[in-house]
Amino acid sequence: MADRWLGVVVSGEKVTFVDAEVDGDKPLILQGDQTLTLQPGNRAEAYSTISHQIANYVREHSIKRVVVKESAVSRNAATKALLQSAELRGVIMGALGAIAPTEVKSKASISRTFGERKVDEYVADNEFWKKEVKGVNLRAGSREAAMVLLAARKDQ
Repeated sequence: MADRWLGVVVSGEKVTFVDAEVDGDKPLILQGDQTLTLQPGNRAEAYSTISHQIANYVREHSIKRVVVKESAVSRNAATKALLQSAELRGVIMGALGAIAPTEVKSKASISRTFGERKVDEYVADNEFWKKEVKGVNLRAGSREAAMVLLAARKDQ
């Protein structure tokens, strides 16, 4: 039987997530593909708002598992933007971890363990996505969020 999982990618002040039914090795059945943007102004209030928005989504749609794309290691010094993305990722993980089992997957580990190619090659492959995802339209910018779900499914 299929369970609904949520794949999440945080970048800058945006949280992109895909909601999909996962049933063994069958293609993901996409139920939703959304992006939330952190509201301007007081960051604490904005974090509270966005965490409530995504937490409500998880509750209302009976999400059983959440997979978040982990921060990438930077070779350069951490910038304010990278630190703020990490803060937002932590807020999202904290909010969702209280509702559903939540794990993180790094792009590097997915590239090593998912298949023969790197994540970016899968992300760019339109034919791969036609086979792996059905249901509502998956936006090209949401493919990494779907990729973390495919990787987590493979690890089961």
